[in-house]
Amino acid sequence: MDLINLRLIVYFDEPFWVGVFERIEDGKLSVSKVTFGAEPRDYDIYEFILKHYYSLKFSPAVETVVKKEAKNPKRRQREISKQMHSTGIGTKAQQAIKMQQEQNKLERKTRSREEKQLEVKRRFEQKQQKKKEKHRGR
Repeated sequence: MDLINLRLIVYFDEPFWVGVFERIEDGKLSVSKVTFGAEPRDYDIYEFILKHYYSLKFSPAVETVVKKEAKNPKRRQREISKQMHSTGIGTKAQQAIKMQQEQNKLERKTRSREEKQLEVKRRFEQKQQKKKEKHRGR
């Protein structure tokens, strides 16, 4: 059975509240970033996860080291409080988000390049049609 670790980090990134979903599956980390806007309450986050988790677009996977969970509850509580006080997101998560942004940028560039080529072709066809109409004496 494969084990999937999922973690949500919510932090304030001026002027919006941002959530970062980190998913570790088979030793690979993938990340998705969500902008909440106003400060989300616990039930807002829970509702968002229930309704929109499967529509999230995760970044390409990045290799990462998976650590075993500590079984001591006091240690877990200390780690949670330590995470609560630290701000920002992990460097692996930042790398994954950056990769996703680069991928979206490449997709957008190819799409705009194709649209531009289609527009140039359409204009050329219009000019050719106009030349034919003029030549026929219309």
